[in-house]
Amino acid sequence: MTGITSYGAYIPWYRMNRKVIFDQMGWFNPATAGAARGEKAVANYDEDTITMAVSGAIDCLTGRSRDSIDALYLASTSLPFAERQNAVIVSEALDCGPGIRTADFSGSLKSGTTALLSGLDMAKDGGSVMVCAGENRVGKPGSSQEHTFGDGAASLLVGNEGVIAEFKGAYSVSHDFIDYRRTTQERFSHGWEERWIRDEGYSKIIKEAALGLIRKYDLKMSDFAKVIIACPVAAAVKGLVKDLGAEPEQIQDSLLANVGDTGTAMPLMMLVAALENAKPGDKILVLSYGNGSDALFFEVTDEIEKVQKDRKGIEGHLAERSDLTIYGKYLVFRNLIPLEVGIRGEEISPTAMSVLHREGRGISALVGSRCKVCGTPQYPRQRICVNPECKAVDEMEDYSFSDKTGTLTSYTGDNLSFSWDPPQIYGLIDFEEGGRLFLDLTDCSLDSVKVGIPVSMSFRKKYSDPQRGYYGYFWKAVPVK
Repeated sequence: MTGITSYGAYIPWYRMNRKVIFDQMGWFNPATAGAARGEKAVANYDEDTITMAVSGAIDCLTGRSRDSIDALYLASTSLPFAERQNAVIVSEALDCGPGIRTADFSGSLKSGTTALLSGLDMAKDGGSVMVCAGENRVGKPGSSQEHTFGDGAASLLVGNEGVIAEFKGAYSVSHDFIDYRRTTQERFSHGWEERWIRDEGYSKIIKEAALGLIRKYDLKMSDFAKVIIACPVAAAVKGLVKDLGAEPEQIQDSLLANVGDTGTAMPLMMLVAALENAKPGDKILVLSYGNGSDALFFEVTDEIEKVQKDRKGIEGHLAERSDLTIYGKYLVFRNLIPLEVGIRGEEISPTAMSVLHREGRGISALVGSRCKVCGTPQYPRQRICVNPECKAVDEMEDYSFSDKTGTLTSYTGDNLSFSWDPPQIYGLIDFEEGGRLFLDLTDCSLDSVKVGIPVSMSFRKKYSDPQRGYYGYFWKAVPVK
C-alpha cells in the first residue's frame, strides 16, 4: 500500500484584512473592490518559500525520525534561488543528511501535485519522500492579485508504512493554456482577460481532468467524501460543482477567505485541511490547476486517527495570528518600496560560504553536541564538555536544538540595532534538556514578551546580501502561542 503517511502545514503569523489594501489602492483600481473581502496570510520580513517549507515539514515530522526520509521535493513558483537548489536548503535545515535525493518543482501552479505524484512514484519502490509546497508570491500594487495572493506551505510524507491515505490513482492533462505568465527577469506576472481564464481555463481544464479520473477508475462524484478544487475563482468553482454533479457539502474549503490564493501550495494545503477531519473509508479527490490539471484519488485508512491530534496543521496555524494593519509595513516586507535603513542597516556581516560548508549542520540544522559522559548539551559543538564537574574531552555526540522547546531567560528590545520590524528583540534561551543560546525573537511584539515564556525554534532569513545574490538563513526563537 502506497500513500500519505503524515501531513503538516504552515501559515504565517501575520494576517492582513484586504480592506487595508483597498483603502490605500482602491482609488487607482476601484474594480478590485470585489476582491477586498476577508483577509490574507502575509509572510513576515524574515520568511520566504524556503523557511515556510521548513516549518511545514517540521509540523509533518511531528513524532517521526528525519533519518527515514529518502527524498525531499519542493514545489513553488516563488523560489528564492534560480540557480541554487532550494530543496536542498530545506533538506539541510531538517538535517536529513547527504544521502538523500532533492529536487525543485516549478514553472506551473500545479507543480505541487506534480511533485506529489513524483513522490508517490518513488514511494512505490519503497522510498519515503517528503513533498513540500509553498508560495510567497507578490501581487503588483493596485492589482487584484495583491488582494488575493496569500502565503503558506504544506508538507506531505509519502511511503508504504503507516499509510493514512492510500493513493488509488491519478489522471493528468497538460495544455499550454496561457493565463498568467512571468519570465525569469520579472517579479510580477501578467494575466490575460479574467473571463477568458475562468471559462476556458479553470472551468474546462479542471473538468477534463476530473472526468478523466472518474472514467478511468469507474467512479461517481457521490463516491467522494471531499472534493478539493484548487481554483481561486469562486464563479468557476460554482460552475465546476454543477458540471461535475457534486454536492456543496462535498467541496473542501479553499482557504481563500482567510489565507488567500497560495498557488502551488493550495491543493496540498486543502488536502491537509481535509485530512484533519477525515474518517476511515473517506475518499478524497484532489484537483489542481496550472497549464493543465492533475486529478488524484486517495482513500483514508484506519491509521488516520493516530496523526490527527499531534500537530498544528491548518487549524492550529489559523488560530495563531496577528493583524498587519499598516500597508506601508506590508510594502517594506515585500521590498516594494525603498527604505532608508541607515548606516547600521547597510552593514552586513555575512557568513562566508566556506564556513557554511564546513559548519553547515551547526548553522543550517542547529546541531550542537551533547557530552556522552554527563549528558550536557552545548552549542556550538565543542570538544571539551562545558560542565565544570565533567570537562570530558572528545566524548561528544551530535545533538539537535531545532526541535527542542526553550525558556526565555532574559531579553532586550533594541531600538538602535537595525530591524525591518523594529525594535529588534533578542534574548537568552535555556533549553528544556540543557544548553543555552543567544537568539533573535520573531513573530512577536515587545509587549507580548515576558521572561519565562516558552519558545520554539523557527528557520528564518537572517540577512540578505543582494550584491552577492545570497540569503543567509539561521534559526530564531518564536514564543509558543
